[in-house]
Amino acid sequence: MTESHFPEAIVFDACCTAALSCFEQNGFHGTSIRQIASAAGLSVPGLYHHYPSKAALLEKLCEVSMSELHAALTNARDGATSTLDRFDRLVACLLEFHAEFGAVAFVTYSEIRSLQPGPREDHIDSRRRVEQYITDAVTAGVAEGIFATNEPRHVARAITHVCLGVAQWYRPGGANTVAEIIDIYTGVCRDAARYVR
Repeated sequence: MTESHFPEAIVFDACCTAALSCFEQNGFHGTSIRQIASAAGLSVPGLYHHYPSKAALLEKLCEVSMSELHAALTNARDGATSTLDRFDRLVACLLEFHAEFGAVAFVTYSEIRSLQPGPREDHIDSRRRVEQYITDAVTAGVAEGIFATNEPRHVARAITHVCLGVAQWYRPGGANTVAEIIDIYTGVCRDAARYVR
């Protein structure tokens, strides 16, 4: 990995930071507004001054994190010098996001069912658009003869979930650095698309 796709940390306000920590530890339904308020150093009325509900906090976490991810993916795509480079950059971006921001990546995926219907559909659509970046890159690779898969969409879905899985097991200070994980898993993802060497 020569450069970070996320040169700055994804920043949440104090209420969302507290909610993220509580949701990660206890789950959305296992967390009370009182717990979030306490973690944020606020009273319950003080928290309600900023967010009308626990659901609104989860929605904000989804909104901010996915906005940052889409911006990084767009930059990765637009900065590529070839179709293979575009694929590699997009995969690296997804891997870096799920390693460096594992807590919010995990919570916003595992708690999709806890979102209200409107925000849930918006979030699912946002995730579909993330997958589309990879689908487009694989499809372009097939057209150029650098990938040999017959199923670009299924390959893209598999790659997206491989990257998502990193949020569940990666911890800083583990056996591999983020850069090493990106190198290893980019190769795995190329193989999933049947890279023609």
